[in-house]
Amino acid sequence: MLAAFPAGIYLEVRTENEPQVVAVIRGDAVRLPNSIVLSGAVPEAAMGDDAAVGDGTIRLGGLSLSAGRWWNPAPPLGPAEPGLLALAAPAMAAALDRAARRPGLDGNGAVALLADGCARGSLLDTISAAYRLIGLGPGLTPSGDDVLAGLLVALRHLGTAAGVPRAVHLADWLAAAVTFDARTRTTPISATLLHCAARGEASPEVMSVLRGMAGRHPLEPAVQRLLPLGHTSGADLACGLRIGLDTVVSLA
Repeated sequence: MLAAFPAGIYLEVRTENEPQVVAVIRGDAVRLPNSIVLSGAVPEAAMGDDAAVGDGTIRLGGLSLSAGRWWNPAPPLGPAEPGLLALAAPAMAAALDRAARRPGLDGNGAVALLADGCARGSLLDTISAAYRLIGLGPGLTPSGDDVLAGLLVALRHLGTAAGVPRAVHLADWLAAAVTFDARTRTTPISATLLHCAARGEASPEVMSVLRGMAGRHPLEPAVQRLLPLGHTSGADLACGLRIGLDTVVSLA
């Protein structure tokens, strides 16, 4: 067991190919894309306890948990008109500019370079900025990683939904660069979430903001639900989503 909190525990699965941390959480906890959601209470466990994960089952101490059903952390948006995304961009910017919750890297030069490189479709500048952001900031999910996760998810989903292949191509290259050595650059939990984001997987709060951008429902309430997550994680993810939206609009 890697970490334990009142709302859930994190189990590190040791594999050769990529970092893998599984979150085992209560039903009322934030549902990260690597989450297994419990129907009851979080099992009692101590740091360092051994666990086994596989075949739809988690064994922790003398307890065995079996999957009742599966959930999709990357539901497709469906088609989205580029014109609607263009209208959503200033609305997203206004919502974040007036928000009390600020990103952990507010004003950081690497974030500005990332936004500029993405808007121009520059692989060199985008990846250079991304390397500066991986693992940057304190906590289990550093702010730089959260910005990159939001960006990756937005590029992949909005680029696909709006039919902007340059945005999807940028997502592919950025995902490969970010995940290449994530396990040595950041925390195990954050490295796992970067791999999730590279596949377009995110929490329901993030996906709700993307649906708001695509005109499926009002954007502002979705943003307000995302911002309070974690210490600065919600604001950092929103920053990445904003950059991704602006990029898709710019490259359309």
